[in-house]
Amino acid sequence: MDPNAPRKQTTPEDLERLQRVQRWVMSVLAAATILHLALGLVIAAVLVDPEYQSSRIGLCVVGGAFGVIAVAAAFAIHRRSILTPWLLAGLIPSVVGLVLVLR
Repeated sequence: MDPNAPRKQTTPEDLERLQRVQRWVMSVLAAATILHLALGLVIAAVLVDPEYQSSRIGLCVVGGAFGVIAVAAAFAIHRRSILTPWLLAGLIPSVVGLVLVLR
């Protein structure tokens, strides 16, 4: 720390930029973590014994629900409406899992 070179004062624009970056980091981390859970459930559904078909379908449906929650969480962190067509993107793991399970 140099007494001859004081620190620059923080402006409201700097704080706003910092908050924007924090929101992006938090939303990406939350969505990625929840989507990993959704993908894990779908992978478990694919690996379950085919004799338990209803359990496999149930795991895919729960995985899709978590996918939708992941997208909704990201939108909520950004303080945007969670009712958006992007929620359908959260169903992608479930749809892929159901295709693999029902073939």
